[in-house]
Amino acid sequence: LQAEEENQSPGMPFILSLAGHVPCGLICHPDKQHVLYPLGCTVVIQELDSKKQSFLHGHTNNVSCVVVSRNGAHVASGQVTFMGFKADIILWDFQRKELLSRLSLHKGRIEGLAFSPNSLYLVSLGGQDDGRVVVWHMDQAEAICGAPASARSAGNTTVLVSSSSRDELFVTAGRGTIRVWELDVANRKIHPTECQTGQLKRVITCIKMVDDGNYFCIGTSSGDVLKVNMKNKMMIDYGPKKEKFSLGVTALLLLKTGDLIVGTGGGIVALCKGSNYKLMKKVQVQGAVTSLTDREGHQFFVGTNKSQIYRINYTAFKEELIATCHNEAVHDIVFPLRTSDLFATCSTNDIRVWHTAENRELLRIVVPNVTCHAIEFMRDGKSIISGWDDGKIRAFLPESGRLKYVIHQAHSLGVTAIAATSDCKRIVSGGGEGQVRIWDIGEKTQKLREVLKEHVSAVSCIKVKKDDRECVTTSLDGSCIIWDIVRFVRKQMFLAHTLFKCVCYHPEEYQVITGGKDRQIGYWEVFDGSAIREVEGSASGSINGMDITADGAYFVTGGDDHLVKLWDYKEGAVTHLGVGHSGSITRLKICPGKKYIVSVSADGAILLWKYPDTH
Repeated sequence: LQAEEENQSPGMPFILSLAGHVPCGLICHPDKQHVLYPLGCTVVIQELDSKKQSFLHGHTNNVSCVVVSRNGAHVASGQVTFMGFKADIILWDFQRKELLSRLSLHKGRIEGLAFSPNSLYLVSLGGQDDGRVVVWHMDQAEAICGAPASARSAGNTTVLVSSSSRDELFVTAGRGTIRVWELDVANRKIHPTECQTGQLKRVITCIKMVDDGNYFCIGTSSGDVLKVNMKNKMMIDYGPKKEKFSLGVTALLLLKTGDLIVGTGGGIVALCKGSNYKLMKKVQVQGAVTSLTDREGHQFFVGTNKSQIYRINYTAFKEELIATCHNEAVHDIVFPLRTSDLFATCSTNDIRVWHTAENRELLRIVVPNVTCHAIEFMRDGKSIISGWDDGKIRAFLPESGRLKYVIHQAHSLGVTAIAATSDCKRIVSGGGEGQVRIWDIGEKTQKLREVLKEHVSAVSCIKVKKDDRECVTTSLDGSCIIWDIVRFVRKQMFLAHTLFKCVCYHPEEYQVITGGKDRQIGYWEVFDGSAIREVEGSASGSINGMDITADGAYFVTGGDDHLVKLWDYKEGAVTHLGVGHSGSITRLKICPGKKYIVSVSADGAILLWKYPDTH
């Protein structure tokens, strides 16, 4: 992590995520001790045994492809960018985890990358708006030559693989096109030869080259596998003829025995034998398979677009889930009272409970086709309460994840914020229509006690005072209101030219701090609603989340600038800066006991930061 000159960074974060939608994004390094995968603008390198992570920072937008050289010395990654702008390829030194060179020629997106077998050349394939294939010299880090990737009559080229025996040969394929290219270094030209597939018309989704380089296998969106001879560029055979793979073949892995492992869009991982691709064993995983990568000949890893990583042994052929995360934006994160061992996060379709020290998922509560916007642990630890975009408040048992109760039609435009009193007898909820509602929670009953109508836009955050007599709510209408929740009246109102996103009581509860779209952190007096001061919280983008330490000396903020900032409360100055997120930070929390800071973001990532030594 980079630290500012005067600011230290709060330790290296631990990332719980994988950008599962990147084809062949999960790669087992040739040393068999590390795996690499992209997450947003970062490439994560993780040791398999110790789970220690390191990060390759350098891309300005999401990483679209990653590849490792055969000797394991180099890593190359490509990114997406805005239409018409150049998309970078970055060449990294694996051992030193350093950026070696930045290669810029393609526009819009890098679709694929491939190292030649002896790492003399790097071949790159541009996306749909670029449509070119370029060969780069590794030592000089400059382009040798380039050409349009497919003939004008053919469709887009999306897949690229190098020969496993000759540095000058590589293959590209896509919609209705399979080409074998030969590099003529002396004349700085590449010559393509179209491969003949007879009557078959296919959309190619993945390619795997055999070790001797005599032929290569191709997976198609129609659910079959084609085998093509490298010498005469003709299709040898294809299969399975009858029962094709559902939702297409999305990943392939060739074994030394000549058998084939096939990953499909329907989440099937299958072992196929012989030229007729007879199905021997299969397992079902969650999500479409996007990566298959081999480790040490007895096991392999599977990556899916639902951000799941599985390990499968060849002999037993049983799937074991080794890593998982949200695959959509994470909206909230909470710790239970006085414990840092667990935390819960919520996203589209689910709530997940995590074990902090082991970085693993303990519980997943799935509610299909709805999005959870806010969660809270009840103080007594007997339930997790949550607000959903279908307007319901749902409470779950934290051990089993079983549904405890549902409050139907709690809000007309979805529940956007939720909080509970410390005696666990009342819930305060905020909705998309701007209403704040107070609910009495009994053993078997849930009753609406009061509706507070002041906000005219969605309620973004609710915090309840320790004595349960008062709460503060912020809204996207630019108002922050302190309510008396015994007499159900407004006590104070702060107005600002902003969309408020978050609020925190100072632990002594005489001040509140707010953050929002205007990038300012506001300090406000609770007693009379006066503004004490404003500090610029971010140079670019909204402040979406904040949390304060139990002693009130420090607080953290995060937002659209992707940075985690630790502030001195009295000074109003940043003491530490954390660089690691690739998407907008949506919420963050300091754990009880100040061991970690956990931040969550719109790209589905959860980052655990070591809380810095502030003495």
